[in-house]
Order: sequence, then structure tokens, then C-alpha cells
Amino acid sequence: MNYTKENKNNQSKSENFLHIPSHLDGFTNTDTSKKTIADKEYYCFNGFVSISENDRICPECGAYMHHHKVYNVSLKHLPFGGINTKICIDSVELKCNKCGHTQMQEVPFKDDKHFITKALKEYIRDLLATNNFTNKEISYLTGVNRNIVKEIDKERLIEKYTIDGLGKKLIKPEIYAKHLGIDEFKLHDGYKYATHIIDYDTGHILWIAEGKKKQVVYDFINHVGIEWMSHVEAVACDMNSDFEEAFKDKCPHIKIVYDHFHIVKNFNDKVIAAIRKDEQERLIKAGDEEAAKKLKRSKYILYSSTNTLNKKDEEVQNKKIISKGSQLFNKAEIKRHGNYYDRYEKLVNNNDLFLTIELIKDTLAEAYRVDSEDKMVELIFDVMELCEASNNKHLRWFGNLLYNHFDGIITHATIRISAGKIEGINNKIKTLRRQAYGYPDDEYFFLKLFDMSRN
Repeated sequence: MNYTKENKNNQSKSENFLHIPSHLDGFTNTDTSKKTIADKEYYCFNGFVSISENDRICPECGAYMHHHKVYNVSLKHLPFGGINTKICIDSVELKCNKCGHTQMQEVPFKDDKHFITKALKEYIRDLLATNNFTNKEISYLTGVNRNIVKEIDKERLIEKYTIDGLGKKLIKPEIYAKHLGIDEFKLHDGYKYATHIIDYDTGHILWIAEGKKKQVVYDFINHVGIEWMSHVEAVACDMNSDFEEAFKDKCPHIKIVYDHFHIVKNFNDKVIAAIRKDEQERLIKAGDEEAAKKLKRSKYILYSSTNTLNKKDEEVQNKKIISKGSQLFNKAEIKRHGNYYDRYEKLVNNNDLFLTIELIKDTLAEAYRVDSEDKMVELIFDVMELCEASNNKHLRWFGNLLYNHFDGIITHATIRISAGKIEGINNKIKTLRRQAYGYPDDEYFFLKLFDMSRN
């Protein structure tokens, strides 16, 4: 095959070049050139596409059409040896002298929507299906604009996850689900929320909708149908009462499960943190600045279990390195330090509220380990009694929280599901959003989440 390379003086130099079969129907390659376009090198395969006799028949009147104009058309093609390629053809416009109808000749290997070959489009779809590359990376690998990559991806996802691939309605779940998980996540820097519902056992996202109210659940139930919902036994969720009420309203047989994670998160964020702050202020008012200062860095100790604190102390004894030093960047080595358990004992022994907090933590942990509902009921009642006896507003609030969500809490003893999987999905959502620097097209973003949960 003749290979032409343009040099700095715009003089063409012919070289021998390996002939690679193109598999492009109707394309005849006359010569090849190597060009630099926008600082990127391209192999340009120049040639023409044969016009069939059928193409010459006017679709309006049936007369014979003739050459009218010739246009140079450039189609991006599969990359070759790390260099992007283009198919450069002289495309003929045909005109009917009888009725005046004009049309471009058919290029059988051109994509219907974009100036790329069908082969390149399929290659891009294959890369997208792996979920190993971002749109930006695929754009760089193929030389195709990132917006076109996004359009190809959205088309692929609509075909895969909507009925008949038309983008009008989501497909229904392929199989019945025994357990579901539901949670909300932030959209657009936290100004709006969306809710996703997953099959807990497979981790597949079954439904996503904007908002975090009852209507999201109602719409999901209408989507899958009451018969499908009759196979669902339980739903793992956070303390959002709207979700619970919506499921109970339409499907009263379903059990709601509140897992250990959300109970402990509420206890840490709204009880321990608040009590620690109150105690700091009390000590400062009492003039005990030294004791208040010791509380300043005690949050981690109060949140952690005694097993965790002992483990950290073992790491101190073993001189565990948290971060290696660097002479190159003048960075010091950081080792674990602390006497965590000793600090914890001093806090608990010197403050009745902190002692109560520790008793509640231990009792809650034990409650979520038992597999007997009666035993779990007994332990949760013990926690509520500790909260009430403390006469502290934050602990009493927590006691009321347990009372108001009692049924969903003790259900964990017999249906041992948690929000762990759905929290994992939430982390993937954050990663996907960071990779894309935000998706302004929510429909595309939601479809990406559907696909991500299945890979």
C-alpha cells in the first residue's frame, strides 16, 4: 500500500507501508497519509466508496440520479498502534434531473449519528461496558469528543435498562427480591436529594428517583407491582420515617430493619458529641481549664469500643508507622501514639455521663449480636432505662428514638440484614461523581448508577 507522509516543507514522501484489511464495506483505500491535527497524530486512510446501482435510483420518482457534487468526508476510525485514524473519502451527492431530489450516497460503515465508523462506535461501547475507563479516558484513547462518548454511553444504557430500549420506562427487576435496601444521597452539591432502592442480596439498584419522600416508595411499588412486592420480606433503611410509613401503607406484611450502623451513628453524632461539648463548657465555667482541654481530643476515644482502643495501644507498643518519612520532601515519620485505653478509663471513671455512654455502647453492641428477639427486646429496654435514669436531655432523646423505632430495631434479631451494602453503593456514587466532575444530566447519571451496581 502506498504511504504518504507530510514533512515540514509540505513535501510528500512515499514509503512502503504494511497493508491492514479494513473490513469497511465498499471502501477502496487509494493511499495513506500521516497528519498532525491539534497536536495529535493521525493516520488518514484516503479513498472512495463505490456507488451501487440501487443508490442511483431516485426514491421519489424512480429515475436515474447523476453525480451532482463531491464532498470530502472524514470519519474517525479505530486507533492503530496507539495512533488515532481517520477514513477520508470523497462522498458524492446524487441528483435526480427529473424531480430535483438530491441525496448523499450511502456510506455503509458510517455511524448514523456521528462522524465515526460503526466499528469505532462498537469499540467505544465495549470500553464503556467494562466500567474501567472514564469518558475522558476513552475520549483520549479513541480521539472522539467526550460529549460524543457520553451520547454513545447513554444510548447503550437506555438500550440496556429501559423497556424496548426506547428510554420511556425502566425495565422491571429480572428476579424477585427477598430483601430490599433504601437510602437517599445528595445531588448537585447537596441542594437536592435522590433515593435509590436496591436488591439487598444482589446489590443491584432497582429504582432511583429524585427526592426522599414517600412518593419515591409509592412510585417504586407501582413500577414493580404488588405481586412482585409480595415476595419481599424486609427492607433495611435508615431512620427516615417516610420510607417506613410508605412501605407499611402499601405492603403491611413487610418488616422494617434498622441496623446497628444507623443506631450508632445517631448515638455518636447527636448524643456523644453533644454531651462532650456540654461537659467542656461546664468545666470551663467551673474554672477547670485543664480538664476541659483533655476533653478536646477525646471524641475518637468516646466513639470507639474498648477492643479498638486496646488494638491501637498494641500498635503503639509495636511502633506501627502511620506515615513514612521522606528525606526528599523533608517529611518526618509519623508513628501511632496515645495510651488510648488509659485515657478512656480516666474519662469514664471521672464522669458519670461518660460511664453511662460506655454502658449503652456495650449493651447496644450485645443487642445486635444476639439472635433471639426476646433477648434483644430485653437489652434495648435496658438501654432505654439507662437513658431515662441519666436525666440528660441528649440521652433521653436517644431513648425516645429507640422507643419510636422499636419494632424495626428488634427485627434485626431474626432478619439479619444491614445498610452495609447500600452504604457501599453510596461510596460508589461519590466516586462516580468525582470521576465525572458532576453529571448535569441526571438521567444519564442514574443510568450509570444502574450499570455500576451490576458490575
